[in-house]
Amino acid sequence: MVDVPQLVEQARQGRPRAVARLISLVEGAAPELREVMAALAPLTGNAYVVGLTGSPGVGKSTTTSALVTAYRRTGKRVGVLAVDPSSPFSGGALLGDRVRMSEHASDPGVYIRSMATRGHLGGLAWAAPQAIRVLDGAGCDVILVETVGVGQSEVEIASQADTSVVLLAPGMGDGIQAAKAGILEIGDVYVVNKADRDGADATARELNHMLGLGESRAPGDWRPPIVKTVAARSEGVDEVVEALEKHRAWMEEHGVLAERRRARAAHEVETIAVTALRERIGDLSGDRRLEALAERIVAGETDPYRAADELVEGVTNGG
Repeated sequence: MVDVPQLVEQARQGRPRAVARLISLVEGAAPELREVMAALAPLTGNAYVVGLTGSPGVGKSTTTSALVTAYRRTGKRVGVLAVDPSSPFSGGALLGDRVRMSEHASDPGVYIRSMATRGHLGGLAWAAPQAIRVLDGAGCDVILVETVGVGQSEVEIASQADTSVVLLAPGMGDGIQAAKAGILEIGDVYVVNKADRDGADATARELNHMLGLGESRAPGDWRPPIVKTVAARSEGVDEVVEALEKHRAWMEEHGVLAERRRARAAHEVETIAVTALRERIGDLSGDRRLEALAERIVAGETDPYRAADELVEGVTNGG
């Protein structure tokens, strides 16, 4: 038996085991999930959620770790969700970020959790929105969400974060890749990491040019800055934090932050509702109604769309 109110209270006190237990309940879609979310609801809405994405090898984990250090210097509690690829066969994940961020392991003001994507397109584990809510409710001031590589599917980070950071590195053909992947639309802050390498200035120029090509900004609109860093030596990291804080202030001033959070909540509700509906329809796999509709399609008496409408209507009406 899980004592949800006690777990939530312990999480508020910053006890890592309580936070871990709550996220495990979320990941496992436990029966207590609804009670957990209800208990957390009045405690959330305070954390600043920053998403980090970029191709493998650009230094996402190193940058995330450096950002944790920078935020901890200012006394902020930091939560990190590192979303790892999971094997389609075993369901296991590399979960290497826990190892890479081990320097923060003994800090009670930092909570790091790796989550497997479980094959979910978009790079974010399907439970990530609820896990973000747990960290928010547990009193984290900043939540850093680091996703699997970048590509069309990883653009989902933009729907989960208040601010999206896109990382690139010189010599990886990232400029062209950025344009192809559609991530030029999602970045609020761009970071050219490993800036001590040849080609860093060229990468920044190319990126600046591409951002200019895609611009249709009105006066007063946010223009994404490009920050050069060497995260392994913590160079440029304070400038990234400064860019993040400027973006947050701009969003608050223009009502964009509240708008993004409403859109995020709407998306979350939609996902939960669609999942519930899919589960109810999934239960019909041996149902006589489904078989009867299939027979009518084969006989040419109806078409798949009309049959699907009938099925959905029957399920939603509880029939």
